[in-house]
Amino acid sequence: VQLQASGGGLVQAGGSLRLSCAASGSIFSISAMAWYRQAPGKERELVAIIISSGSGSTNYADSVKGRFTISRDNAKNTVYLQMNSLKPEDTADYYCNAAGRTPTFTTFNSWGQGTLVTVSS
Repeated sequence: VQLQASGGGLVQAGGSLRLSCAASGSIFSISAMAWYRQAPGKERELVAIIISSGSGSTNYADSVKGRFTISRDNAKNTVYLQMNSLKPEDTADYYCNAAGRTPTFTTFNSWGQGTLVTVSS
């Protein structure tokens, strides 16, 4: 299963960006999709996660609550991250992640390539 992320870029503090990540390949179902980020010299951290079934419950890192919104389009196997009120400390490589099952019911946990978000002050 491959994940293709896009939407990063350079933005001024207070601005907005929208990241997208599309999953493709041998997918039977996706249970959850998430965004992580890794700033220079820091460990990768979970930013937001969304459950793909049912109500699509979400969870966010405290540092982005109220500013970021994760959403999904199950028909397109795509997850989005709307980032508003961006701060310089949001600067990082952002990675998408998907977990689910293939048509042969083996599990997968795949990562996309990073997309760089740079927020200038």
